[in-house]
Amino acid sequence: MSLMSSPLWPYVVLVLVGFLPNEVWRWAGFLLARGIDEASEILVWVRAVATAVLAAVIAKLIFFAPGALASVPLAVRIIALIAGFAGFLLFRRSVFAGVATGEAVLIAGALLSLP
Repeated sequence: MSLMSSPLWPYVVLVLVGFLPNEVWRWAGFLLARGIDEASEILVWVRAVATAVLAAVIAKLIFFAPGALASVPLAVRIIALIAGFAGFLLFRRSVFAGVATGEAVLIAGALLSLP
C-alpha cells in the first residue's frame, strides 16, 4: 500500500503544504524579534497597521456579510459587535470574553430573528 492510497494522505499534504511553510516564518519571526524593543516606533506602527487591517476585515464581515451570515439582519450583527466590545472591556480586556460575548449575542439574535 503506497502513501498516496493511504487514508492519511490528505493529512500529510496538509502538514507539508499548510503547516510547515507557515511554521518556518513563525519561527523566523520569533528569532528575529527577540532583540527588538516592544515600545519601538516600528513595532508600534506594525501593531497599528495590524489592528487597522483586523478592523477592516471585521467591518467587511458585518456590512457585507458572506454566506449564512448574510441571513442575519444587519442590526443584529451591529448589536453583536457592540456587545462583544463591551464584553472585552468588562472582562479586563479579555479577547476571549469579547469574542464569546459577541458570538453569543449574534447566535441569540439570529435565532430570535428567524421567521
